[in-house]
Parts: sequence; structure tokens; C-alpha cells
Amino acid sequence: MNEKSFEHYQLSDEIKRALAVLKYETPTEVQNKVIPLALENLDLVVKSQTGSGKTASFGIPICEMVKWEEKLPQALILTPTRELAAQVREDITNIGRFKRIKAMAVYGKEPFAKQKEELKQKTHVVVGTPGRVMDHIERGTLVLDQVKYLIIDETDEMLNMGFIDEVETIIQKLPLDRVTMVFSATLPKDVEGLCHKYMKEPVNIEIASEGVTTSTIEHHVIEVKEEEKLPLLKAVTVIENPDSCIIFCKTKEHVDTVFAELEKSNYSCEKIHGGLDQEDRFAVMDGFKMGNFRYLVATDVAARGIDVDNVTLVINYDVPMEKESYVHRTGRTGRAGKKGKAITFTTPYESKYLKAIERYIGFELLILDPPTNQEVAKGKAAFEEKISGRRVVKNNKTARINQDIIKLHFNGGKKKKIRPVDFVGTIAKIPGVTADDIGIITIHDNMSYVDILNGKGSLVLQAMENATVKGKKLKVSKAIK
Repeated sequence: MNEKSFEHYQLSDEIKRALAVLKYETPTEVQNKVIPLALENLDLVVKSQTGSGKTASFGIPICEMVKWEEKLPQALILTPTRELAAQVREDITNIGRFKRIKAMAVYGKEPFAKQKEELKQKTHVVVGTPGRVMDHIERGTLVLDQVKYLIIDETDEMLNMGFIDEVETIIQKLPLDRVTMVFSATLPKDVEGLCHKYMKEPVNIEIASEGVTTSTIEHHVIEVKEEEKLPLLKAVTVIENPDSCIIFCKTKEHVDTVFAELEKSNYSCEKIHGGLDQEDRFAVMDGFKMGNFRYLVATDVAARGIDVDNVTLVINYDVPMEKESYVHRTGRTGRAGKKGKAITFTTPYESKYLKAIERYIGFELLILDPPTNQEVAKGKAAFEEKISGRRVVKNNKTARINQDIIKLHFNGGKKKKIRPVDFVGTIAKIPGVTADDIGIITIHDNMSYVDILNGKGSLVLQAMENATVKGKKLKVSKAIK
């Protein structure tokens, strides 16, 4: 049965409103199958490729079912990479925005103390990588007593990366009366074993992979000698003239070389690979989402956890060694029903990898001839015009959901004995403002942040300049971040 819209599900007005702002109109196949069962609290094993909309398939029911009043985490989502943890946290925050759901991400290479401090606040959903989640559990900073939902995302990748022991240890520490959902692009034996051992009569859902891999993405291959790849890359980008494009390389050395060459030719581009520190990687990803540059040169570290709406072209500068990587890389385009294109450069010695990919995805890649000089010359003017303009992001979900929200900073917190309820009491008394206009409240020792929704931020800012909170006069300003 194919649902026509999210209206068919028993969802609260706050969640429906967020989905409307995020432009989630028609559920994808995985959402159609998962959401109704997840809302019934059933254990699920879902085999679904990346790019099929699976984050929302568990994010929507979780945001619907968690209780806002509960202070301790009610849902734990495990992901294999830091990038994916950050992406999933952002998606959950957006879906739960009007219900004031607080989601946070915990992962390595970020100060433990900062995360510990954040976990002291009311937190509904924790998304994290197994190592850092384990760390928080062992040090008592992540309390699992109220966890009702466990999601293991990209489970096959989690096991590939050697996280099986940590994942099992985490599962064993969780309450038994919980719902467990496992999402995986493939279901190798050890994933099945894990499900069998820790789940209660799970319902198996399989989304046919060819639907995801082929229906919205055109797949092509161009045969080339290694030393001719850079000129070919420039020719292809001129002909295709994409709105935004990710170029995947197999090593960080290749990323550096390609990036340097494109930058020299005035391409609007950035690079991302495992050699960059975490902060730089996130800054690059945010810049790409916001449309600050058009071309992203990346290793596979970026193939998971990039959810950018308008990637129109993926170029595999190098054939991926792992057949699964091909699906993850190309799944960055053609997302959410949009059309996309994937072009793979292959040298003679890479043909065995290409054959393995074709067997895995179940069809042959269409061979393209390299563009001729005449074709490139013809496309040059349009290419030059686009490359000099800023990329227009029509569909940045987070920007859309945040456009009517202002975060206010107050110079007082726990040390002044201030609690969230004190802010709510004061702000809701302002004429024209109700408790529904108040979003997530975060209280630190010496300062607090309050999200004001529905475009009421300026009104509240003005009123709070002369008001007191719990009898105390606090300095208020618009938060920088």
C-alpha cells in the first residue's frame, strides 16, 4: 500500500509542521514501510541503500515517540563515522524542532568535557560512534536507564570497521525493554547474528537495491589513461556544468593533486579527507551544504554522512576498490527522487574492480566517449558564467527550518539558580508570545541559551532587555552561533 503523504501517519502537529517546512511531502519506499511499524514499537531489520531516506524513516517515529518531559536520553543511535553522526543529529534536530527535541552527537576527536557538559542538559536523543559512546557509558556521563529505542545505522560498515565488540558491549548495557532497529545496506552473516541474538522477533524489511541505485541516477564510465585523468576531469566538468559536484579519489594524495589543479583553474572548490582535522572537515561540509563552493574533492571518508540536496554530479576520479563504496559514493546524487548522474573514470588496470561493481549492482555501466575539443569549446561560455556565480542552494533543510528561529544568549545560569521553567514563565508573559514560541533551552553554569521560534525572536529580545528572570536582571543578546 502506497501512502500518498505523511498526513496518513498518526503524527503530532509539531512533527507534521516540521516535515512541511523541510519539504518532506511523499514518503519514500523505506519510510512507507518503516514508519508505521516503528510507531508500533516493533523491532526491525531494514536492508536499504544509502540515499533512500532511511534517516527520516527512524527519525520521524523517534521524534514522535520520545517524551519531551523526560530529562535522560530515550533514544541511542549508533553510526560508524563522525560525519554520519553529525548528519543524523542534524536531521533529528530538524524533524523534532517544533517539539523541542534535543539531539546531540558524541564522537572522538572532540573534547570529552564539552560533550559531558552537554549531556548534563536535558537530552532526548544521543547519536554517536561506538568508541566514544562506550567511553561516556564507562565514565558515567551517558545514563542509559531511560533508553527505549536503539538504532544501529550502517551496521555492515560498523562491522567492517571492527566495531562489533563495542556494539555488543553497548547493547548488553541497555535496558531489555527497548525497541531495536538495525539499518544496513547489506546483511552479511555477522549482522544477521547480531540481530538474532539481541532482537525480539524482528520484522525484516528489504528495499530493492536496484530501485535506489538506478532509477534516479544515470551511471556512466569513461576509459582513460592515468596521466590523462586531469584534462579529462576538466573537460567533463565543462560539458556537464553541474550545479554541484563531488569528485571522489582513492587517496588523500590524489585529492590534494586534483584540488590544487582545480583551484589553479579558478574552480570554486574545497577538499575533504581523513588527513584534515575534524573541525576543518565539518567546516568544509557546512560550506558545501550552504553553497559556498560548487566542487568538493573527497576520499571515501566523505561518502557517508553527506546529505546535500542538490548534488547533480558525482565523478569517480578513481574506481573505488570496494564495490559497496561505489553505491555509497554515487548515492550522494539522485537523492530524494531527484535526477543525478555518476561518471567513473577507469584505467585499464582498474577493469577488475569495475567488473566487480557491475556484478554487485546488477547492471553494466554505460561507456561514454571522452568529450571532444569542439564539445568543450562549445560549452566553455556557459561553464565560465556558472563558475563565477555563487551556487544557489534551493533546498538547505536546516536553513529553512531555522529561518524563523533566533537563539538568545543570557548571562546567567545554574550558579544563579536559574532553571528552564524560569525562562518559560518570564518569556510566555510577553504580549504576543506563548510557550509554543519557546524552543530548546540550554542552561550552563554562567550562561543560558533560549531558542525563540515563529519569528518572535526580536520581540522577545526587546522585551527581555528590561525584564527580570527569577527576580534577576540578566544581560540578553542574540547568540552568535
